[in-house]
Amino acid sequence: MENEHIIQLRNIHKHFGKLHVLKGIDLAVSTGKVLVIIGPSGCGKSTLLRCVNLLERPQEGEVIFNGQNILEKGIDINLVRTHLGMVFQSYNLFPHMDVLHNVMLGLTKTLDMPEDKAIESAIEQLNHVGLQDKHDSYPAQLSGGQQQRVAIARALAMNPQVILLDEVTSALDPETIGEVLAVMRQLASEGMTMIVVTHEMGFAREMGDRIVFVDEGIIVEEGPPEVILENPCQQRTKEFISQIL
Repeated sequence: MENEHIIQLRNIHKHFGKLHVLKGIDLAVSTGKVLVIIGPSGCGKSTLLRCVNLLERPQEGEVIFNGQNILEKGIDINLVRTHLGMVFQSYNLFPHMDVLHNVMLGLTKTLDMPEDKAIESAIEQLNHVGLQDKHDSYPAQLSGGQQQRVAIARALAMNPQVILLDEVTSALDPETIGEVLAVMRQLASEGMTMIVVTHEMGFAREMGDRIVFVDEGIIVEEGPPEVILENPCQQRTKEFISQIL
């Protein structure tokens, strides 16, 4: 069972000054599965996700990726991050670059890929997310949903083993949320390992293999969607689900 888990978090504690944000998180993610993290605002969901690729460094615990604790000294975290694609709530695109060059940038700068190969790979991923006609557009010319799909294409271009998605639809208008969720559903159906922080319960129910409910820095409850969303054990989970649904 152990080797199935591409990511394991063990006893993760994260403090910001006196604020104890994560309080002993234990979590495992299996290859090819979609783990959905839900919970109220400010409960530590995004911090938890950012601890996976050490954008936030926990003060205590272990982050195991491919069987190795990436918190150990001597680990090249930049190399590790090339295998952990991350997509943020804000798209973080470079406004002075067209879509194609936004997607290519990591390939040429981080992976030292030759430009012709990088162009090929970037075009493939833009086509993958349904933006085949937007290669020459600039971010300002795109809708929020299109910009977020560019950000997903940029993460996919690095050929990651896992993709981390942090509230990627929360800044979008209702019309464009659907197009981003459609791309996420497609990735899940293709067997991409995903950790998704979201308030989109429809996606959680339909595509999540497991749902983790976090509150006040601890995992209150976790299980398959039909249990967590329809028949949770913990009172705190019941209260949250009844509010959000």
